[in-house]
Amino acid sequence: MRLFQAIAVFFKVLLQADFAVQVEQLASAPALPAPTGTTDGGSAPATSKTTAAPSGTGRSDAITLLATLQREARFVDIVMEPLGEYSDAQVGAATRDVLRDCGQTLERLFGIQPVLAGEEGSMHETPTEVDPARYRLTGSVAGQPPYRGQVVHHGWEATRCELPTWSGSKDATLLVAPVELSIS
Repeated sequence: MRLFQAIAVFFKVLLQADFAVQVEQLASAPALPAPTGTTDGGSAPATSKTTAAPSGTGRSDAITLLATLQREARFVDIVMEPLGEYSDAQVGAATRDVLRDCGQTLERLFGIQPVLAGEEGSMHETPTEVDPARYRLTGSVAGQPPYRGQVVHHGWEATRCELPTWSGSKDATLLVAPVELSIS
């Protein structure tokens, strides 16, 4: 659920300048108090171990990330391509390289690693203090922690955040990819 929400917010920030300003203000506001634990299957907002420093150029880090994924993996090209005319095999073949290159880019920028070393389907026990940002408990959650259950998803976390520095002009702050012309 949070993944789809994050993607929706990401594209809304890209396409609506006033919404992007609101998100920027929210992101730069003082942190809210830490949430108390939940056992209703909900999850609290995650906090990052490291944060990217503001660029000072007026360009959103989201745009910088999107431009990097486009430059290094052609991410925007594949997402914006109308795929209805292509077979599943053609889509799969076209996205293989894009997904591989996106993964390499995310690894380089963020050091993405699983939260749990165990495989999905294995059994896992939570610590006595359950961080709701780290564990999303579903099913029949009753009693006091530690809880024992089957790993549905091992989770992901960034071990660093190293976005490239953007040095373009103010007029290009929302530019994701330049026009490419082949001059003959």
